[in-house]
Amino acid sequence: MPTKDDLTYPVSLTPPDISAYRAGNIGVEYVHQFDSGKPGPHVMISAVVHGNELCGAIAVDHLLKNEARPLHGKLTMAFMNVEAFLRFDPENPTASRYVDEDFNRLWTTEVLDGNRDSVELRRARELRPIVDTVDFLLDIHSMQTVTPPLMMAGPLSKGRRFAEQIGIPETVITDSGHKAGRRMRDYEGFSDPDSPKNALLVECGQHWEKSSSELAITSAWRFLSILGVILAETAAPHLRVLSPTKQHFVDVSGPYTIQTDSFQFVEPFVGLEVIPAAGTIIGHDGDDPVKTPYNNCVLIMPSRRQLRGDSAVRFGRFLDMA
Repeated sequence: MPTKDDLTYPVSLTPPDISAYRAGNIGVEYVHQFDSGKPGPHVMISAVVHGNELCGAIAVDHLLKNEARPLHGKLTMAFMNVEAFLRFDPENPTASRYVDEDFNRLWTTEVLDGNRDSVELRRARELRPIVDTVDFLLDIHSMQTVTPPLMMAGPLSKGRRFAEQIGIPETVITDSGHKAGRRMRDYEGFSDPDSPKNALLVECGQHWEKSSSELAITSAWRFLSILGVILAETAAPHLRVLSPTKQHFVDVSGPYTIQTDSFQFVEPFVGLEVIPAAGTIIGHDGDDPVKTPYNNCVLIMPSRRQLRGDSAVRFGRFLDMA
């Protein structure tokens, strides 16, 4: 359920009309794939893994309207959790994150091959054969609070190097995801240190700020340009966000997973706060205090969805402060 805090953010973006993309072009609705006919990687840009995160849909719509096409290899552009996205209501904007369950906690063989059923699982199973063939993935997201954008590079050095190549946004997070389930960014070869496959998840800022769409569009075109899928001069007119002079990297030790039905923070944290002292109480989970595990602890994406089993916050360290 949405919280009062979530509903205070104005909706400054309009979701694009994606009805023209419904048929797709490879037999899967809302998925468009373009094959150059030349050897090269299969790259994918995905949007609306969460239905209320509009910036990715805006970016993929922008790519399709501008006829982004690969010079070599294949390019796939996909609207993922469409049923949730089509339910978006600006009067209740948090309600359409998903229909039955979080699409971005399903990406293990055990879950995808299991007996469970949901709107999200049916769609993930439909898209899985495509994702299985992807070499490089950019998954576009946004965040609940007004927080500086983040690139989620996963726990491996190959993800960190990939984030450095893309060059935006300023803050890069290396983490292992959520105990509630595996993200698509971490699926199979993406999280295998011996696989050449690689993936990034970009959090473009607060869900409904105009700036999130600007970063989403820029990230998508930079992703394609850095991989050589398109020419740099093709991407240049679409780059709306300047690259920072330096990126900062945060190494995440893990999430705090909510244990009770009564969790709350002691302050309205929004993310990237640095808590100087280890053992500082930042919240309460039922009767138990939740404390920072080390000095100069960075709070990553504190959640307003405070449900048992979900991540309340992730703890990290700025590597240039270590």
